[in-house]
Amino acid sequence: MTGDRTASSLDPERQRRAAAWFNELRDRICAAFEAIEDDYAGGEHGALPPGRFERRDWPRPGGGGGTIALMHGRVFEKVGVNISTVFGEFAPEFRAQIPGAENDPRFWASGISLIAHLTNPHVPAVHMNTRFVVTTKSWFGGGADLTPVLDRRRRQDDADAVAFHAAMRGACEAHAAVAPYEKYKKWCDEYFYLKHRKEPRGIGGIFFDWHDSGDWEADFAFVQEVGRALLRVYPHIVRRNMATPWTEAEREEQLVRRGRYVEFNLLYDRGTVFGLKTGGNVDSILSSMRPVVKWP
Repeated sequence: MTGDRTASSLDPERQRRAAAWFNELRDRICAAFEAIEDDYAGGEHGALPPGRFERRDWPRPGGGGGTIALMHGRVFEKVGVNISTVFGEFAPEFRAQIPGAENDPRFWASGISLIAHLTNPHVPAVHMNTRFVVTTKSWFGGGADLTPVLDRRRRQDDADAVAFHAAMRGACEAHAAVAPYEKYKKWCDEYFYLKHRKEPRGIGGIFFDWHDSGDWEADFAFVQEVGRALLRVYPHIVRRNMATPWTEAEREEQLVRRGRYVEFNLLYDRGTVFGLKTGGNVDSILSSMRPVVKWP
């Protein structure tokens, strides 16, 4: 739920702490992924040099900006870990869609967005984002979900799915007073669904928006735990799959499945719409797109 913004919810210190956390999480994720690149020694890409993130700052006309961190490696075909802190006013046609912006268009928002596309079809793609938004109300939003690209791995009893769900459940249950796992799991299943295909994007995870329990510290602690949970579970999933041999048929299946991901991001994704409507950096917003994709 969202509540009316009070003087305490406008505390610049809260905004500073949230933005600092997203920055710290970005650095920790980048370090973990670069370590995977260092440790990989098998497969046809093993002789290539390990990938490294390249960072590029971008200014937002009207207020704030962000940093794109992008890596093309031997394990990670393309991975972006982007942060931004922006402020200004919502466009008139967008104000009615944002809680608290109907009569006062001013906003402040900070967040992190991660999307990883792996070279090996046996390694699922992952998406995670968390954010803190302030209008005349304030709330957290975000979540994390896993997308296996081989049909036979798109099962709830697959080892990767079991591990990922356990991590997200753990993040919620560690803060059960403010983070209802079953609600956020169901929300994820419903949100990441391709209506025109009548199929889910992946195997799920958690998703939440307009999260304001009335206890900012508890909400912030939960959002931090989502990031830590992703950081614990996903490198483990990558490492246990990254050296598995694959066939050309599996690569073809991966590329076709990636097309579904593109369709979701362009047709349904709120983050894409929010970024474009608030004057965000197009390269950063669309860094979630697959580097190579096919439609049969």
